[in-house]
Amino acid sequence: MRNYDLPDRRGLLLAGASLLTLSACGNLIGPGDVSSQIFVLSPQLPSVEGVTSLKVQLAIATPETSGSLMTDRIALVRNGVFDYYAAAQWTDATPQLLQNLLLEAFDKAGAMGSVAKDLEGIHADYVVQSAVSAFEARYDHGDAAPTVAVAITVKVISAAHADIVDAKEFRQESAATANNISAVVAAFDVALAAILPEIARWVLELARRPIRR
Repeated sequence: MRNYDLPDRRGLLLAGASLLTLSACGNLIGPGDVSSQIFVLSPQLPSVEGVTSLKVQLAIATPETSGSLMTDRIALVRNGVFDYYAAAQWTDATPQLLQNLLLEAFDKAGAMGSVAKDLEGIHADYVVQSAVSAFEARYDHGDAAPTVAVAITVKVISAAHADIVDAKEFRQESAATANNISAVVAAFDVALAAILPEIARWVLELARRPIRR
């Protein structure tokens, strides 16, 4: 695979904070670099006040992804070719990154009795499984600013019966304001700020149904 860098500027993560600053960078095409800049996803997820907590325990499974997304590199698609930005990476591999963000979204929703990762050993009533089919910046118009696409299919599993309560695909796109890595990361934040609360609301609505024993 070729590595893509952006033609103008990229964000620099300041230690201990998610603040992104801009710095000059090189050509559009360039090799990966061991000194890659690390970018923090920080979507603005809404908190819900005064919600009565459900007596339900929820386990969030690690999302499934294609092999090309099982990495901390930031993905792009250009002319139908899947690639990565050069010298730029997330704080964690995409599956773990999204699992943590889903957990945060449910915590902010504030309506579950307990929410944890599936490996943390809670006695869950429901397990949230997900599969990520898109998590990339798409260049559909040459070197114009890309559009970030996120697509996640979610299944809610009844732990007591190991059957699927329901399943739904969620999609969100967000256009970057410029063709630079800082703008691309910001577009990921906007897309995630829309899709994650939507997933949480849908799962919470399912959880309000009586649990089959």
